[in-house]
Amino acid sequence: MLDPLHRLLIRKIERRSLLAGAAIALAGIAAGCSASVGNNAATNASISPEPTAQTAGKGASGPVKVAMLLPLAGFGQSATLAKSMKQAGEMALFERDNPNVQLLVKDDAGTPEGARAAADQAIRDGAELIIGPLYAKSVSAIAQQARQSNVPVLAFSNDSRVAGNGVYLVSFLIQPEVDRIVSFAVSKGKQRFAALIPADAYGDTVEPVFRAAVSRHGGTLVHLERYAVGANAMLEPSRRVAEAIRNAQASGAPVDALFLPGGQDTLPQLAPLLAYQGIEPRRVQLIGTGAWDYPNVGREQMLAGGWYPSPDPRGWQDFSARFSRTFGSAPPRLASLAHDAVSIAVALSAGAPGQRYSSAALTNTQGFSGVDGTLVLGADGHSQRRLAILEIQQYGNNVIDEAPQFAVSNSEPGVPYSPSPRSDIVTPPVTGSVYVPAPAPASY
Repeated sequence: MLDPLHRLLIRKIERRSLLAGAAIALAGIAAGCSASVGNNAATNASISPEPTAQTAGKGASGPVKVAMLLPLAGFGQSATLAKSMKQAGEMALFERDNPNVQLLVKDDAGTPEGARAAADQAIRDGAELIIGPLYAKSVSAIAQQARQSNVPVLAFSNDSRVAGNGVYLVSFLIQPEVDRIVSFAVSKGKQRFAALIPADAYGDTVEPVFRAAVSRHGGTLVHLERYAVGANAMLEPSRRVAEAIRNAQASGAPVDALFLPGGQDTLPQLAPLLAYQGIEPRRVQLIGTGAWDYPNVGREQMLAGGWYPSPDPRGWQDFSARFSRTFGSAPPRLASLAHDAVSIAVALSAGAPGQRYSSAALTNTQGFSGVDGTLVLGADGHSQRRLAILEIQQYGNNVIDEAPQFAVSNSEPGVPYSPSPRSDIVTPPVTGSVYVPAPAPASY
């Protein structure tokens, strides 16, 4: 059974083509949907858009093959997220309308071993670029074999330790987010900070970054607590940080801002505890990371007025609407990463074989314009994004500080792409209820 994107292709062909032309194009779609490995076409598919008059005949030596590795098997949170990321990548391929690019989707099973097998198969199938995997351990597992085959990797992990030597992270990285929110808070007169950080892998990454950012921007870290994830485990750390804030207030050197990194898996439990402990957001500014960017975060009254960094939300809102119209459900926040990575692959596909995905091409200083604004990939594999500051409100979040411009060199032409959808696509109306999938983990 064809998925919604392929049904759109078929409907479009039927509308604009003569019967003979439609038959040829439909045959091409059927071939494009055949399994590239094994018998599971849903998780190991090869997707190509239909030919057009402008692009027919291009790529006589064969299509430009790009692999996408995702944990598609199963029915858990990872599989749900991976399915939506796969759909977002296919949507980008369709919107960019370049039949010379073929997307090879591989199931990596969410494990290092599965990722190595999927990457090996992708390289054997002729992939010139690998998009994914999602998890840091899987990225590390494929890095060496991709490097040996001269195949660069656009990975989704936000663990900066796996970047470099041909691995580029297209994700939302922790260090730029923390630096942006601390810098903004200091610019607004917030000098003295407290922090309540989860005692997990995400917190282990955030804590040293936060300490460094406070010091770099001239602030003072008054008190920091770590907490195990779970309502009961959060109680005592929240009490201690509240006590430290009260003591600082009594001493005449009050805490100006409380840093609460974390997302939908922790904030709904943590926010009521902070209110119970008597922390007043009117006196202590609450600040967070991009993990705060989840639906209905403003329902937690304690978080209203809080600040967090995020790409300009207008691009995401446009993308989310297009995704919902096409697939009948709202995309998870990380879906835009897959859309942008595939769009980068298409934008660079016209280059010469062996050069189109070279380090020089991928790290062009003008970057790439996508769903989440301009993305610049560094030679060290880290990414840089323009981050705005948003303020949480009960019925929607407002941009209170626009994303700054990058200081980029104009010595080389950029290779930007536009995230705007093709105007000739007619998407079906959404049927049934639109749901928001479970959030991705803060660290992946």
